[in-house]
Amino acid sequence: MTSPSILLKANGLRPKKMLGQNFLSDFGASQKIISKALLSQNDIVLEIGAGLGAITFPAACAVKKVYAVEKDKKIADILKNELDEVSISNVLVIQKSILKVDLKNIFEETGRKMIVIGNLPYNISSQILIYLIKYRRFIDKAFLMFQKELAERLMSKVNTKQYGRIAVLLQYCAKVEPFVSLKSTQFYPAPKVDSKVLKIVFHDKYKKITENENHLFKTVKAGFCMRRKTLKNALMGSELCIDKDSVVKSLETAEIDPVRRAETLTVSEFVALSNSILKL
Repeated sequence: MTSPSILLKANGLRPKKMLGQNFLSDFGASQKIISKALLSQNDIVLEIGAGLGAITFPAACAVKKVYAVEKDKKIADILKNELDEVSISNVLVIQKSILKVDLKNIFEETGRKMIVIGNLPYNISSQILIYLIKYRRFIDKAFLMFQKELAERLMSKVNTKQYGRIAVLLQYCAKVEPFVSLKSTQFYPAPKVDSKVLKIVFHDKYKKITENENHLFKTVKAGFCMRRKTLKNALMGSELCIDKDSVVKSLETAEIDPVRRAETLTVSEFVALSNSILKL
């Protein structure tokens, strides 16, 4: 593979900061990620932010098919040309935002759940994660690259400053664990911080069943929208549009002290709270 810096210069391009373009340039690292993921020749991979192919090429050699999603048209065109030059035919480059890709269509086309791999741009990482959570019934597992600080937040535990909305949503529907650590120097251009790949394995049902998943997600959002406030005050001022008496009653039903804050609630307690609000 040609290095990202050489490919970009040859095509008169520069990395776009607004798109979070930091291309993985250490091909040993990309090989390590694919090898450690234990992919098989029957697997279907959905790659988010394919870029110039650091992950695309080794993935294509390991699996049945790769759907390589790349928003930047010029970068997508370069990737297509690079794949054509080495006659790799099991990669479909999709030039659009991942948020506009129909995961159900890919699932129906291939007949099996996909494995998601990608380097998520920092500015829309949360949006992409929520999108993947929403359509997780089509996904087996994911290996996603984040800036180190965000990765640690996603794995954070209750009663910590890092614990927040996305951590609750992700831990509600998946097992999350560290997978591979990467230095900033392994990217071009080198970002200011190191990165970490997380392994995310989605499961069908959480141990405590929610009566309405969309409402649960709204409840979690409401709890953290003003995280310095007590739960009672945060819920009263949220988009859930419930009055003081209803908030107090729902918290009592869920056996949660109204003066607690969102970061002190476990995932199970958020499920109980959401269920109690629904019963008002």
